[in-house]
Amino acid sequence: MRKALTGALPLAMLIGTVGATGATAGAATAAEQAAPAAVTAVTADIKDQILAIPGMSLIEEKPYPGYRFFVLNYTQPVDHRKPSKGTFQQRITLLHKDVARPTVFFTSGYGLNTNPRRSEPTAIIDGNQVSMEYRFFTPSRPSPADWTKLDIWQAASDQHRIHTALKKIYGKKWLSTGGSKGGMTATYYERFYPRDMDGVVAYVAPNDTKNDKDKAYDKFFATVGTQECRTKLNNIEREALIRRTALKKIYTQFAKDNGYTFTTVGTLDRAYEATVLDFAWGFWQYSLASDCDSIPVAKTATDQELWNTIDSIAGFSFYTDQGLTPYTPYYYQAGTELGAPTISQPHLKGLSRYGYQPPRNFVPRSIPMTFKAGAMKDVDQWVRSHGRQMMFVNGENDPWSSEPFRVGKGNRDSHVYVAPGANHGANVAGLAAADRAAATASILKWAGVAPAAVKKAKPLARFDAKLDKQDRKELMRERSLRP
Repeated sequence: MRKALTGALPLAMLIGTVGATGATAGAATAAEQAAPAAVTAVTADIKDQILAIPGMSLIEEKPYPGYRFFVLNYTQPVDHRKPSKGTFQQRITLLHKDVARPTVFFTSGYGLNTNPRRSEPTAIIDGNQVSMEYRFFTPSRPSPADWTKLDIWQAASDQHRIHTALKKIYGKKWLSTGGSKGGMTATYYERFYPRDMDGVVAYVAPNDTKNDKDKAYDKFFATVGTQECRTKLNNIEREALIRRTALKKIYTQFAKDNGYTFTTVGTLDRAYEATVLDFAWGFWQYSLASDCDSIPVAKTATDQELWNTIDSIAGFSFYTDQGLTPYTPYYYQAGTELGAPTISQPHLKGLSRYGYQPPRNFVPRSIPMTFKAGAMKDVDQWVRSHGRQMMFVNGENDPWSSEPFRVGKGNRDSHVYVAPGANHGANVAGLAAADRAAATASILKWAGVAPAAVKKAKPLARFDAKLDKQDRKELMRERSLRP
């Protein structure tokens, strides 16, 4: 993926601590296998019950009507295979409603939003929600950082330990969920710990099983929307490369004014082209087909209009050192396990100097990277052959949905849905009526809260404008080509 939107919400609030603790992770792991001894009464305050879990500490509690909301640190092993080799503090949040309700385990696959938020499945089942910051996203990063311990199995094991600890308190059914890289994370967790969750709801989760063969993405960009819109977007990219010298002058001043540097990507020119080549992808990822009307005609646009148009969607600050640094963990994973798209962009032939750049270009060279070609194939085969109560929701006009997860003959009660005309924000609410009812019914059933008789399945919780906030600005917080 790439790019983070100008003016977007901060990825992570720098609260809490990072680094190794005095106690060994081995001791913490062993202790957490036993039920918390400090609090045994059912009537004990929920905060006391949570903090009685070995390795759990409170950062802060934030009030919210009808809930208790906790921001917490949890002691995790740096290496789950060798838990005695050190620990780090991983941030989680807990939106507590009632221990008698089911629980949703949410992760974005990136940093942690430390404000109360409710994922769609949480609202559907009217339950509790545990949210986890992905390992190596600050401040949930070991110190020193051994990057070889950032992989999908280690992250799934983080989730497994959190679930094991909290299941003693939240004993009803659990679902895992997430969108984009968070949907990937929920899927990988299910692959490695298939007995933990009672269902999975993965939104717009890419499934790059053949990293060197990305024809599906090329087909998407050749057919999405109307020919008129595709041409309009392609012409913006072409014109920006034709006017490279003029627009780079604007970029140079922009970088100087903001103190931006380009050590990781190499040069301002490389960063400039990477941003331009993200434009059409970023448009379809977060805009609607109707938004094409607002894109200017490339030939008649001024240099500043071209700059502003690309900046508003792809963001010229992203490929600076300052823009890339928070996303080093993502690009490391994309270049070692997840894979990343390589699109041909034939309309830029003779104009592009670097092509669609790989993840290696966006990670400091001091961090070694080796790609594991079999990681995604293993997950894909497992989902097709062994997936149980898994749901994949994709967007018709979302580039990342070009290579989706699919269910196979070995699946039980698993489903794939496509939201008509939807982008990277596709959800159950945006499905066609029949699919929406079926998907909602499945989620309620998996969580064990389906009404005895239901003609039209619908969310159990009332909509809360603040708690269920899914507006475009928040959606674009982790923007553009990152999943």
